[in-house]
Amino acid sequence: METYHGIGVMSGTSHDGLDLACCNFFEREKTWHFNIIEAVTIPYTDEWREKLLGLPGAKKKEIKAANLEYGEFIGKRVFDFIRQYDLEADFVASHGHTVFHDPANGITLQIGDGQAIADACGLTVVNDFRSADVAMGGQGAPLVPAGDRMLFPEYDYCLNLGGIANISYEEDGRRVAFDICPANMMLDLLAQRIGKPYDKGGRMASMGNVNKSLLEELEALPFYRLKGPRSLGREWMEAELLPLIRKYRDRPVIELLATYSEHIALRIQAATERDTSGAMLVTGGGAYNDHLIGRLRKTGSPRIVLPEAQIIEFKEAMVFAFLGLLRLKGMNNVLGSVTGSGKDHSAGTISKPA
Repeated sequence: METYHGIGVMSGTSHDGLDLACCNFFEREKTWHFNIIEAVTIPYTDEWREKLLGLPGAKKKEIKAANLEYGEFIGKRVFDFIRQYDLEADFVASHGHTVFHDPANGITLQIGDGQAIADACGLTVVNDFRSADVAMGGQGAPLVPAGDRMLFPEYDYCLNLGGIANISYEEDGRRVAFDICPANMMLDLLAQRIGKPYDKGGRMASMGNVNKSLLEELEALPFYRLKGPRSLGREWMEAELLPLIRKYRDRPVIELLATYSEHIALRIQAATERDTSGAMLVTGGGAYNDHLIGRLRKTGSPRIVLPEAQIIEFKEAMVFAFLGLLRLKGMNNVLGSVTGSGKDHSAGTISKPA
């Protein structure tokens, strides 16, 4: 039984840091299994956070330079990670950091040059998982459902509560997945209005009252009526969601947090109403939001399963390591039923150290 060792690298929409997960994978009786050997989050410095936040409005030359610089940054962090924990790794799979994601116009960009990563850490690298699917007419997202299907088959739903909430499940023999709504990305912005980096445990939200008028406007957003594959980015939040929130800027932040948390819970309820009898694996930072999890349990969602902390925090990084392994083996790692490209395929650019 062959075991594969890889490091998954993930940087999400929260801009809080770089997730590294060293994992091993093996196949037994036609089922894939995994272990997370070691995992860390490397917080971004203020300089890196400001740079990443400013890139969507930067000039092409700046973005190109940042792509190389960020790739070298990732590679050095991986090299240090391996040395510090005395890890074994055969390859690195990096999601990169999203600067643009506008698949309707054929645009998606995750910076972190693969060759720069490979040269800095000395390992084979797989990166740029999304652009091939977008070129085929797909959304280029979500990608994690391929890992959900192969690594977590015992769950009826896999829900990720990250910067954006997304979900995946099986329906009539095919994997269905889509972005539900912005989650921590919006909650964190609201908490930051009063100098808090985020609403720890949802405590502030639990003290507020739901604003019914705002909630009705949120629920009426056209995106939520779309059927089939759909994905969200910061661009949509800034264009569609923030203008609604600004209409209520005179309301207390705890009220806005309570209202938006209720909105997330209702959107998840709508996404799972087809079958509430099963189990739903919940991962991502939002799994620690006690108020939101409590609201989910009261809406009649499927039975919520909160796994061990390592899986809550590093599932996406682990899955990208797995997607990298599939790419290196020439196996499909993107599901056309999920992205809308209509064809399963093997995506990712492979770079070897010079």
